[in-house]
Amino acid sequence: MDALVSEMMRPAFWLAALQIMGINILLSGDNAVVIALAVRALPPKERFWGMVLGAGAAAVLLIVFTGIVATLMKLPYLKLAGGLALFWVAIKLVSPQAHDSEDTPEAVEDLWRAVRVVVVANIVMSLDNVIAVAAAAKGNYVLLGLGLAVSIPVVIAGSALFLAIIERFPIVVWGGGALLGWIAGGLLPEDPVIAEHFSEATAETLEVVCGIAGAIIVVLVGLYLVKSRRVQEEAA
Repeated sequence: MDALVSEMMRPAFWLAALQIMGINILLSGDNAVVIALAVRALPPKERFWGMVLGAGAAAVLLIVFTGIVATLMKLPYLKLAGGLALFWVAIKLVSPQAHDSEDTPEAVEDLWRAVRVVVVANIVMSLDNVIAVAAAAKGNYVLLGLGLAVSIPVVIAGSALFLAIIERFPIVVWGGGALLGWIAGGLLPEDPVIAEHFSEATAETLEVVCGIAGAIIVVLVGLYLVKSRRVQEEAA
């Protein structure tokens, strides 16, 4: 305990904490988009807790991943599986089901369903973020936890801002979905199983092409599902 207190008294400790906060804030834009999309149809109370729990889950995942980042990034098929999972998340977010009234058991279940979606998305999108965060933390988990905890309110604020934009301009939902599709598509050629077959220059081009294709796929599939649901509702 004395060693920890002594370390926290050093300016270098707080400088590193500020670095972690800055890195997480800069890299958490996509997390804020996911959280906002996941909670946008919830009642106000559940929406607030969805943002809080989603941002908290993102921070916890970064701490967990930082300890095993070197191993994670080298595992074959990890990014392929992550990219496909993120496609599923993105499509699910742009065509959400109707939610229930506030404080009902159904609304609480919707809340936890939204949090689960946020967790899956953050697991995938945090694979690259942890490299920068781990470099700043240098193995100090107290420092890592402090830096991420302080940045959680910023992620929540970003989610709330994006949510306000969505409510005013609903078409922005498709922009958020396209962004997630871009990220998902870009993950696929980064997997070691695929990357080993291409030069660095070709891999960069392939990443852009897959990103564009991913964005288009999410929007088209999402539009199809929304249209199908409307047809079913009209028929009923």
